[in-house]
Amino acid sequence: MASYMMLLYRSDAEAAEAARSEGESALWDELNQRLQEAGLLVASGRLHPVDTATTVRLRNDEVELTDGPFAATKEALAGFYVLECADLDEAVAEAAHIPLARYGSVEVRPVAMSA
Repeated sequence: MASYMMLLYRSDAEAAEAARSEGESALWDELNQRLQEAGLLVASGRLHPVDTATTVRLRNDEVELTDGPFAATKEALAGFYVLECADLDEAVAEAAHIPLARYGSVEVRPVAMSA
């Protein structure tokens, strides 16, 4: 088994559309319950909007803070899941069940385990 992080991206327009969608919260509840029952769910979380972000950089031994995200993009990181899956194929299959995949995107990355 290996850990995989699912990074959930969506645009503001996609978020507004999802909010109008009937049954969206029920889909998320079903997903979370299924992942817990299958023993795959390690962690998950929803993030506040990107305009609440603070980006930190260290340059010449000085900390630089910037309000907002590191880069201006059409899609913003909205949340995450960490799942314990047998392999990448299982992780991708699970990512396809995430409701946001229907209107945003889900990036799947293996988690590098430190020694």
